[in-house]
Order: sequence, then C-alpha cells, then structure tokens
Amino acid sequence: MNIQPLLEALDLQEDAARTLTDELRTQAAELQARLREAETHLEHLAITRKTVTALADRIPTQVTVPDLPEHPDYPRILVGFNEATGPLRARDICKALDHEPLPKTIEGTRAKLKRLVTLGILTEVDTGSFARKQQSTEHRNRQPCPG
Repeated sequence: MNIQPLLEALDLQEDAARTLTDELRTQAAELQARLREAETHLEHLAITRKTVTALADRIPTQVTVPDLPEHPDYPRILVGFNEATGPLRARDICKALDHEPLPKTIEGTRAKLKRLVTLGILTEVDTGSFARKQQSTEHRNRQPCPG
C-alpha cells in the first residue's frame, strides 16, 4: 500500500492548521493588547471619577442672589460692600454713592440697606452698621486660598 498520498494530504492539513493557529495567536495577541488598553482606560476613568468626587466637596455651591429692587443705587451699594473691609454705615454708603450726607438721604440709604438685610444679602452687625452676609464657616473653608 502506498501511503505517500495520505502523508501529503496530512502535510497539507497540518500546514493549513499551523497557518490558522498562527493567525489566531496573532489575533489573540492583538486582542490582549486592546484589552490591556481598555482596562487601563477604565482604571483612568475610575481614578478621574474618584478625584472629581473628592473635589466636588470643595467647590462652592452656587449662591442664588435674590433679585434686587429696581433702583440704580442697589447694585452700586453692593459694589461698595464688595470693596469694603468691614461693616459700613448708611453715611459711608452715601459718600460712596456721591450723595450728600443729608439726614433724608442717609435715612433713604438706611432703608435700602435694611431692604438688603430683608433679602438676605446684607446683615446688620450692630445697630446701623451693615456688612455682606457671611457665608457659613464650612463654605468659607472650602474656597481656595487667593493666589
């Protein structure tokens, strides 16, 4: 019996199987590399989520400021308080607004300051002495230090 044709057929099948095996190994190696990249990306996303979540506690919450009454002095009054280093009196605000410090002008300004207290924008620290409403201690501690 001549087994030569059978051996040649086996050689062909072995070559085809070897080629297929090599191709599959190459594909498997490429898939392993892609899997490592995807896992690394997933780890980076998890780290980013953890970092953002940790930093979210430090971001000040958006403070909603009530609508100011429609009078041109109100925004200017708030500018004066933003520039102030301490509490201000109605007379100080009159000077900042370039109003004459007459009793009626001072009383009108005091009424505006009291309105801002009612709106929760200012606070009356002493009788007749006003300041910006302080943020809570927890909120202040979360803000970054000025650079």
